[in-house]
Amino acid sequence: MFSSIVVGTDGSQAAQSAVRHAVQLAGQLDARLAIVSAYEPITDPHQRELLAAPAQEWLIKAREDVLVMLEQAAAQAHAAGVGQVETFARQGDAADAILDVAEEQRCELVIVGNRGLTGAERFLLGSVPTKVSQHAPCSVLIVRTG
Repeated sequence: MFSSIVVGTDGSQAAQSAVRHAVQLAGQLDARLAIVSAYEPITDPHQRELLAAPAQEWLIKAREDVLVMLEQAAAQAHAAGVGQVETFARQGDAADAILDVAEEQRCELVIVGNRGLTGAERFLLGSVPTKVSQHAPCSVLIVRTG
């Protein structure tokens, strides 16, 4: 069925659910699993100050945070018996990172969580699942959370 799966994560509850589904499916199918997350570099001193403020940490994902998150997801996959796991930390847009890895790794399935954006938010901001589903080079599974 699927021999290679890519899953995107940003650490959110929706993404964690997507990772759980991807790990379970990869284990059942003995598929290769690629775990992807995106980050924005912190180059502006003002951004560094914002990151230091506890209430603002979620605004900017530093590369180091993404690497830790990916390591945890990979450990979860290995613990579940997934034999082939690779992680990818990419700079830039999350949807583009997922799409790039799916294409580069010739994945047959992309799994993402839905963020639950509604109405005007979805119209103005778009969403990672929407962009991925419209541009993926393969099948897409959007894990509904709530």
